[in-house]
Amino acid sequence: MGMLGGCCRGEGNRGERVILTNKETFSDPAEQAQLKAEVVKQDTEVDNLKAEVDKLKAEEVKQKAEVDPLKQQQLVQQVAFSASLTVGGEEHIGPVPSHTPLIYKYVPTNIGNAYNPTTGLFTAPVKGVYHFDWTVGAFGDGSRGSGAWLVKNSEKVALVFENQMDGFMSGSKGVSLSLLKGDVVFLRLLGNGLVFDDYNCLTTFSGHLLFLL
Repeated sequence: MGMLGGCCRGEGNRGERVILTNKETFSDPAEQAQLKAEVVKQDTEVDNLKAEVDKLKAEEVKQKAEVDPLKQQQLVQQVAFSASLTVGGEEHIGPVPSHTPLIYKYVPTNIGNAYNPTTGLFTAPVKGVYHFDWTVGAFGDGSRGSGAWLVKNSEKVALVFENQMDGFMSGSKGVSLSLLKGDVVFLRLLGNGLVFDDYNCLTTFSGHLLFLL
């Protein structure tokens, strides 16, 4: 029967013993050197892979940092609104003794929320060139017209005016303006003028960003 570390076994004549001893097998020095070199090589490859992963992560962070401002710019560029005076029913304004700001309360489109239906003010969110259109109308009585100034901050830019003896009268105009961020644009009813609106959206104010500066 074999035993760990050695064994005794009778062979030949009685009493004669042969002792077998297990011996450790050691790697050849050349093999050890080759094994170490292989380990070093694998460690180097792992380090290179880690470095490559870190590089890819850094590139991803850089790309995200570049994309976020682009997305923000695209969002800022989306500026457009369209509004009319009344939400429902009919609304007559005027005659008024002096120029009076018009507040357009029905706002079907307000992308970018640059127009405020509470104040009637459009506030430029970015520096750029904007285009505005407006229409005013009323029922003529022969003595008073329907007119409105487009105003940039406190500067009167352009006037729409129409006057006739009877029936419904209206006038329209459009302008493009260079605005700084924070500039305001609004409409001001002409002193002693009239304006009318109903569900047909007869008196309107619209605008949109053309391009950035």
